[in-house]
Order: sequence, then structure tokens, then C-alpha cells
Amino acid sequence: MKAEKEMATTTESKLTKTTFPVEGMSCASCAGSIESMLRSQEGVQEANVNFAGKTLQVAYEPEKVSPEQLRETVQEIGFDILVEKKTQEELEERQAAALTKLKRKTIVAGVLALPVFVLGMFFHDTFAWGNWVSLLLTAPILLWAGQRFFVGAWAQAKHFRANMDTLVALSTGIAFLFSLFNTVYPEFFLSRGLMPHVYYEAVAVIIAFILLGKYLEENAKDRSSSAIKKLMGLQPKTVRVIRNGSELEIKIEEVQVGDKVLLLPGERVPVDGEVVAGTTYVDESMLSGEPLPVQKQAGDMLFAGTINQKGSLQLVARKTGGETMLAHIIKLVQEAQGSKAPVQKLVDKIAGIFVPIVLVIAVLTFVAWLIVGGEAYLSEALLSTISVLVIACPCALGLATPTAIMVGVGRGAENGILIKDAVSLERAHKADVVILDKTGTITLGKPSVTDVVWADETVAQERLEQLFFSMEAQSEHPIAQAIYTFYREKGLQALQPASFNSLTGLGVEAVFEGTRYYSGNEKLLKQQHIQVPEHLLQAARQLQEDARTVIFFADATQALAVFAVSDPIKPASAEGIKAMQEAGLEVYMLTGDNQQTAAAVARQVGVAHYKAELLPNDKADFVKKLQAEGKVVAMVGDGINDAQALATADVSIAMGQGTDIAMDVANITLMRSDLMQVAGAVKLSRATVQTIHQNLFWAFFYNVICIPVAAGLLYPFTGFLLSPMVAGAAMALSSVSVVGNSLRLRGKRL
Repeated sequence: MKAEKEMATTTESKLTKTTFPVEGMSCASCAGSIESMLRSQEGVQEANVNFAGKTLQVAYEPEKVSPEQLRETVQEIGFDILVEKKTQEELEERQAAALTKLKRKTIVAGVLALPVFVLGMFFHDTFAWGNWVSLLLTAPILLWAGQRFFVGAWAQAKHFRANMDTLVALSTGIAFLFSLFNTVYPEFFLSRGLMPHVYYEAVAVIIAFILLGKYLEENAKDRSSSAIKKLMGLQPKTVRVIRNGSELEIKIEEVQVGDKVLLLPGERVPVDGEVVAGTTYVDESMLSGEPLPVQKQAGDMLFAGTINQKGSLQLVARKTGGETMLAHIIKLVQEAQGSKAPVQKLVDKIAGIFVPIVLVIAVLTFVAWLIVGGEAYLSEALLSTISVLVIACPCALGLATPTAIMVGVGRGAENGILIKDAVSLERAHKADVVILDKTGTITLGKPSVTDVVWADETVAQERLEQLFFSMEAQSEHPIAQAIYTFYREKGLQALQPASFNSLTGLGVEAVFEGTRYYSGNEKLLKQQHIQVPEHLLQAARQLQEDARTVIFFADATQALAVFAVSDPIKPASAEGIKAMQEAGLEVYMLTGDNQQTAAAVARQVGVAHYKAELLPNDKADFVKKLQAEGKVVAMVGDGINDAQALATADVSIAMGQGTDIAMDVANITLMRSDLMQVAGAVKLSRATVQTIHQNLFWAFFYNVICIPVAAGLLYPFTGFLLSPMVAGAAMALSSVSVVGNSLRLRGKRL
């Protein structure tokens, strides 16, 4: 997988949308700084940073700005983006190296902070040399282990910005300089009757705690992206190909379209390709969810990530790299994890002004203490100011939404539920009505002819059958295809009609040798004033009561035959609809089929509300009707025939079937054509939104309560003053707890 991933290029605006990995971020304010700097760059239309995922999605005009210029802009404020192409392994190696470095600094800071803490808390007046030892031990903690905070703060300050690094650098820097002054020149305060206090233990412990919190946070965030790693792990690293008559083993990135690939039993398919030699069974459960392997032979397509079970194969690569179905799924999940939920926009605004507000509060705290108590309260003023700066770091606020989105989208992907973006994930939890298309959603979508009843057994029947077959051969409708297949297997040859016209929602008409013929539903016959023999009408009624779809064949004056087509109901449809109802969703079935067939199917699967004989625009109108009643509507269909209704619905869900997955149409795509996943998608959305609310409540509650306490609000009443060391521990704990709460979604049963 490449570090730079092309996501889309629109020729109209000549915009390129790309995702870059970001390095060096420490809080939500960092993300905001990167976004605002890039958005001010000429040629950049949009820039969105995912703090939890450490990625940047940017839309820019290549003619006006290059990726290298984007990188320079980001580097000016102390961060970095990787614009050069790198494999996923290289990215993981960089991340692992950064995590190892952070771990090493955390351990060293902890080891050095322990004696400083003991000296400062229990022996601060015992040894004359105690302050000097503490100084020697604290200096490397501040200047080496905590170097990142000062470098980041300075980079921000040059652009008149502030972030978490600013708060940490100010608090620890002020405390260290104050302590250094009192160590070197204690007489200054002694001559004024004041004790020259030092706070080396606060500096050392704060940095150690914050580094520990960042290390635990990075570990937890790494687990939140496990779904992507699992998907990426489905593609092999090397491939055997035949080039110029020789067998070569090459890297997956080097495979080209047209290469002949060799595949042995038990191996994963490396690319999307067409079988040219061999027969086997392939496990396609990662795409279809079906546990039974699918037989593959010459001419069949194979998809990257699926597993070859038995035979040896040769296939010609048709799609490689980022063009494969697996790559498309991975890209969809990555984009969804990097997108922002609507609530995140408010959080970003708050985070953007939060740090400057904290700086003002810190200054006011210091001034207030001195006004109330004078120089005698200088130590308390300094401690309170440091505590405010440390405890107010907005890490938890920045992690609250993106970590929940990342885990939620990843959890969905692991269960075959592909969510287009964070907006879709958040919106689905409000759904209270689900509309189901019948064909291909409740039923298998593979209709077959079950009955044929002719109005009159005549010698011309064979000729009429050929005409009917020829009409259906012109139509793309699934039912027409069933009739076409039925007669093709009998060896009939299709004729070319003089004219052919598709009548939306009714059927088709065609002219053969000057005679007009019709094929369609009863509504079509009534519209054309065509007579239907009584026995044919009775046969049609009986077939419809048996949940069969009825198609009439007629000439310009009378019905000639009736055909019954049955589309079997999926085994899990009734169970899936029951699961939706138990989740509090009101279920409707909409179909273009006749009333009797619709009633029979609805009865079998337990749907109380249904509408039959609807045209595509009727379905969209029904969605609008429910929305006008205040309902939040989720529409489930195949993503093509129901495109208008899907586009109108608040939440659109496409039933995926292999390569026919309508990812570009729907907000949510179900990899398995299983209605149980509809309830699962809604449950996942509800759980994710609930987790976001919990995280935001904790983050806001933490800052609202802790900042006044850190400022010394309780001191006049209880004598309690929050230690900067405790403030550092609390700040680290808040971030870890938010990420930990998001990770609970990984265990959510869907």
C-alpha cells in the first residue's frame, strides 16, 4: 500500500485528492494548525486531518501547488507529512521506530524522575546537595526526553499559534527556570524572608507522566486501526508470474496488467484476474460472506484476497495495485476512518480556541494569587499556574470522536459492513424506518420460470414462443432475463423486432412483421385495453397467491399466455427483518411487483407494511412522504435499480454481491446479501455515536471540573491545592481512558 493514495481526480476542477501520513502531532490543536495552514495555501481547496489516524486528506490543484510545497508548509509549524511513495511495510517500520523511541524516552524519564520525586517530596530540606542532584537528573528529562514539547511549541510560536506542546513547554519550562534560579541564587528569596522553593520533582514527573500517556495512547490508537491491517494482510507480498516463457517471483507492486500469474492450492489470490487454465474452488467469503467455496474455471474472474483451495491455476491479471476490489475496499475504509462526523466540526472549533483560553486562565490564576496573597503566595501562584497549564491539554477532546469513528468503521469492515464516511455512520443511528426493495434484497434476485399457461393451444404456439423469447432478449429486467434463459436452454433463436420499446414499470412492446406484441403486467394490458380470457385471469390469480410474479404475453387485442416467475426468498430474510423490528425499526417493503405476489412475500417474511406496483419514482416519492412525517428513512436496495430512492433516503444501504457492489451509490454497503447486516449496521451506528457522546462528555467534564480546581478554587475553603504532578497524571489518564472507551467497540456484537 502506498503512502500517497490517489482517491479521485475531477477533470472539471482539475483537483487531486490525496491522503498523506502525518508525523509529529500531539493534540487536536495540532490537527487544526495543519488544516488552517494548508487551507491558506494557494491551490488547496480542502484539508482534513485525522488526529487519531495520523493522516491528512487534502484536495489541491497540481498546477498551483505540489506535494513538496504542502510538506514545506506543514514543516514550518513543526510537523511533517510523507509525500514520497512508501509501501505499507515501510510505513509500519517508521511507526514502530517512532514508538520504540517514545518508549525509550518514557523509560529513561521514569527512571530519572523517581529519585527526583523522592528527594523533592520526602528529603527536600534534608540534604544541602539535594537541589543540585535534582537539577542534574531533571535536566536530561527536560532537554532530551521532553525535547519534542519545546521544539513543537517554538514552531507554533513562530506563527503565533499554540497547542498542547505550548502548555507542556510553558509549565515545565517555567517551573524548571524558577527552580534553577533558586538553586543557583537562593539568597534572593531568603533576603526577603521567603523560602527558595524548587519544583524539579514536578517537572520530572509531569514529563514522565505525559510521555507515558502518549505511549499508551499511541499503542491504543494502533489497535484502533487493526481492521485496515487485517484487510491489507489479505494480499500476498510476492507473486509468481510467467514472463517471456520464464517463471519469476516478483513483489506484488511489480505485477502489471496482462501478466500471467501462477496460483497454487492454499494461496491467496494476489490480483483481480481471469482464469485461463485450471479448475479449482475458491473461498470468496471475504467478499460475499458465503462460507461455501465457489467453483472457478477458464473464463471466470478471481479477486485479490480470496483463497484458492484445491487446484492449481493460471490467471491473467486484469486489475492490479490500487485498482483491485480489495484495494477499493481498503481505500473506502481508510477514507471513512479519516472522515469527520458533524459533531467533530464543533469539537475542532473548540479545540482551536481552547489553548489560547487556557493560557489566559493561567495568567489570570497567577495574577489572582499574587493580588490576594502577595509575595507570600508566590509558590502557590506558580504551582497553580503550572497545574492549569498541564491539566488543560486538549488531547482527550481531540481523540473523543476520531478514535470512536476509526474503531466503529473498522469493526463494520471486519463484519462486511462498509461505511462510506463518518457522516453516514453518525446519521444511521437516527433511522427509525427501513424500506426494503423486494427483488435481490428480500429475495435472491435470481428468478426462474415455474409455470406457463397458454390461452389457446394452437399450431402457432412455437412461433409465438419465439416471438416472446425475442422480446425478452431485448430487455435488461431480471424477470426478462429469467424468461430468456428459460427459452435459450430450449434452443430457440431470437429474432430482430422491427421496433422495440421499454415501458417503465409496465413491460415492453415490440413489432414483428407488422404486428404489435406486449409483454408485461396486468396494468399494461388494462392501459392498452387488451382482453384477457377468464381462465387465463384465474390462472394468474392463483399463481400470484403462490408468491409468483406473473407476466402476460399479448398481441394488440388479447392476452395469449401468462408466465409465472418465482424469485426464492433468501433463507435469512425473515430473521433479518425480525432483527430490525427488535431494534425498534419500522420495516416497509416496496416493489414493482403485483399486489398478490407482494402480499405473499410480505406474509412469509413478516413485513406488516408493503406497497406494490410501484415505479422507481413512486419509491422515491414514498421515501419523501415518510420524511415529511418526521421519519428518518434508511433505504435498502441493490444500488442500481433503486438509485432514485437510495439517493432520496437519509441513509442508503446497498446489498453487495461480489463485483456488483454499489459502493459509489450507497452510504453503507453490505458485503453479504444478508438482511441481518442491516440491523447490525444500525446497531453499530448507535453504539459508535453513544461512545462519541461518552467520550465528549468525559473530555468536557474533565476540563470544566479540573481547570478551576487546578487554579486553586477549593483552596480558600479546604486548603486543597492540586499538585502539578497529579495534574500531569490526570491529563495522561484522560487521553488513555477516551481511547480505551472507543476500543470497547471492537467487542460489540452486531
